[in-house]
Amino acid sequence: MIQRDIEKRSFDFAVRVIKMVNELPKSIAAYELGKQAIRSASSINSNIVQARSGVSKADFVQHMKVALKEAKETERWIEMMIAVNLVSKTKTASLLQENVEIIKILVTIVKNAQVK
Repeated sequence: MIQRDIEKRSFDFAVRVIKMVNELPKSIAAYELGKQAIRSASSINSNIVQARSGVSKADFVQHMKVALKEAKETERWIEMMIAVNLVSKTKTASLLQENVEIIKILVTIVKNAQVK
């Protein structure tokens, strides 16, 4: 059940990141940071989907670890956009909070999968 929840949440999160990037001002920095944020945010969901269809437990864990890495990377891109005033911290607060929640869920999934 938690795996289906994280799959949906990560998909919805990626959609929110894409919408945020579409609202960025037109500049080289916004383009580059936005492109990176979209790539990492969409990769979270992609790796979760791949993990669910993995051929082994090790494959599952590896894809979930990559999803976790991508979630942490997405957080950094959003923080960078805030730091250079492309987006406001207030407007992205709920997006960052969802990112933190996704990271926590992925950490739990990885830990539990490695124990079993």
